Amino acid sequence: MPNPPLKAVTLTHVRYHKGDRLGHFLAWVSLVPVFISLGGFFTHFVFRRELHCMFFALGLIISQFINEIIKSSVQQARPETCALLEMCDSHGWPSSHSQYMFFFAVYFTLLTVEGIGLSQVKNKWAVNFCPWSLAVLTMFSRVYLGYHTVAQVFAGAALGIFLGACWFWVVNNVIYEYFPVIEESKFGRMFYVKDTSHIKNVLKFEYDNARAARKNMADKAN
Repeated sequence: MPNPPLKAVTLTHVRYHKGDRLGHFLAWVSLVPVFISLGGFFTHFVFRRELHCMFFALGLIISQFINEIIKSSVQQARPETCALLEMCDSHGWPSSHSQYMFFFAVYFTLLTVEGIGLSQVKNKWAVNFCPWSLAVLTMFSRVYLGYHTVAQVFAGAALGIFLGACWFWVVNNVIYEYFPVIEESKFGRMFYVKDTSHIKNVLKFEYDNARAARKNMADKAN
């Protein structure tokens, strides 16, 4: 009985031509969505548990579900290089990597413009340069490495921008008024979920309160 064919976990399985330094660099760039999801949002939830960030992450998850639904419906093949990459069994339109990164970039930009969590940042254009440059690099990497066509990455980028803007509007115009309810709910109290978007400088607020608490403990000890 022949052994069944092997299939790689595509989450971190990125190929490039041996000796291609640019390809090696772009392969790492292509993994940025994984770093954001696991290193960014997961860590943020463990240590911060901010409602705005949690709904930011939820929006990205919803966006990826929509991407899978569209891919399954359209069923557009990847470029011919998919055989080398062992990716011909999956569809390419729209690019999920491009969609993820442009959703992230537009949502992050809108947060910055509105001053949510970053109200004290003066050079907001400089802060937004990083996510947009990473989004463009990710889009380019998917074409350069042979995973997508130009049309597929641009479709993903357009859909990501549209969904990111729509989700930002939903969160800030519909869901935001329920933030206090979530904070006071059993779930919110159990996991210490909070909203600090009304505080202009969260870092200074936490710094001052940490110092005050330490001073209070020292006074009680004496």
